[in-house]
Amino acid sequence: MMKRLLLAAAASTIAASTAIANPPAGSDPAMWALENDPVAWEITEGLTTEVGARQAGTEAEARGRAWALNYLRKAGFANVREEPFDMPTWVRGEERAWVVSPFPQKFAIAALGNSGSTGPNGLEAEVVYFPTIDDLRTAPDGSLAGKIAFVSHSMRPTQDGSSYGAFGPARFSGPNIAAKKGAAAIVIRSIGTDRAHRNPHTGNTNFEAGVTPIPAGALSIPDADNLVRMVERGKPVKLRLLLTPQNIGIQKSGNVVAELPGSNPALPPIVIACHLDSWDLGTGAIDDAAGCGIITAAASAIKGMKRQRTIRLLWAGAEEVGIWGGKAYAEANKAVPHALAMESDFGADRVWRVDFKLPETAKALSDRIAARLAPLGISRGRDQASGGADVGAIIAAQNLAIIDLQQDGSRYFDLHHTPDDTLSMIDKVQLRQNVAAWTAVLAEVANYEGELALGTKP
Repeated sequence: MMKRLLLAAAASTIAASTAIANPPAGSDPAMWALENDPVAWEITEGLTTEVGARQAGTEAEARGRAWALNYLRKAGFANVREEPFDMPTWVRGEERAWVVSPFPQKFAIAALGNSGSTGPNGLEAEVVYFPTIDDLRTAPDGSLAGKIAFVSHSMRPTQDGSSYGAFGPARFSGPNIAAKKGAAAIVIRSIGTDRAHRNPHTGNTNFEAGVTPIPAGALSIPDADNLVRMVERGKPVKLRLLLTPQNIGIQKSGNVVAELPGSNPALPPIVIACHLDSWDLGTGAIDDAAGCGIITAAASAIKGMKRQRTIRLLWAGAEEVGIWGGKAYAEANKAVPHALAMESDFGADRVWRVDFKLPETAKALSDRIAARLAPLGISRGRDQASGGADVGAIIAAQNLAIIDLQQDGSRYFDLHHTPDDTLSMIDKVQLRQNVAAWTAVLAEVANYEGELALGTKP
């Protein structure tokens, strides 16, 4: 009963203004959005202020869904609905780390999603240092029995975010590797690039079937640097950890779906996606309230245009903890043919490049899009578009066409999965440039009557 009352109260106060504004008749909606769009900021500000952190499977994410449903309905989108699904849910507990010897001091740490627990009494063990994930992989089986593995690395900022693929495995698979080698626990240098703040970066990890999860935490980058210096002094380092997360079983989540109908039902729809959930340390502004603001603002900007194709908005309910929302969307909509997928999930800094994965027959479409994006400072890339996490399952199932609007990731991993992921980090000018880019693309693809299917699934 209390949960229903909370959700009803949230919905009654949400999106009081819903700042939908339409470009003047005859204007270029993308250029209008560049200077005037109010929607992306309102959504980002509203979600982070009125809901806050939205960890998937929790009551906070449920309030986020209520917010989204109310906003999209009030904004005039069609077929606004929730598509529910069940998911396993992990929640954070106490988090402390400190060096016992030889240089006693506290460290800032955050448990990784799916981490095991130390129990209420914590654990204390000697640290075994691995400069890279590859060093951990080559450690002899059983050599870490009773020890705490520590994996470091030197992730640096990149515009395209490629460093995440290179250094992310320390988090994605490092705890599983350490557990199989007998470690009592593992700590990693946070998968991030900001060396100025003592913020640990959380994020998900996974353990193979049959592998018992061990306590796994990310140290803030300054603390990881400090631990390396301690190890390099040549004396055994003993660390004490207290991590008490819990798996609370199967919980309810759901995707929020809405549509901007097209006039030709024979043409398969375009799906544009973001994810509604966030990690729990910040308020999920760059990851990914801004993405939901961007795609919704772009769809709003072309409301007054004639459109052949339906544009379907997917605010996925659970991306951070295992892409449950994207998988559930693909399953629930497997009988619905789709044409093309796009996603915004890399912050809110300016779009600098566009990549395509379209059939050869759609070259004229890509040329028109590239021409419309050029005045926004966006160049045409040479890489093939790959889509995002939340549309990955439907792309794979139906071999969809893809357009990627690549955002500048130079500072993204300073903020990613940290307490600093807040509204104050959003640059309004760059946010509107994203909306303008998305608006230009949607204005073209919504009226493209040619074939977008890429043929049989490879």
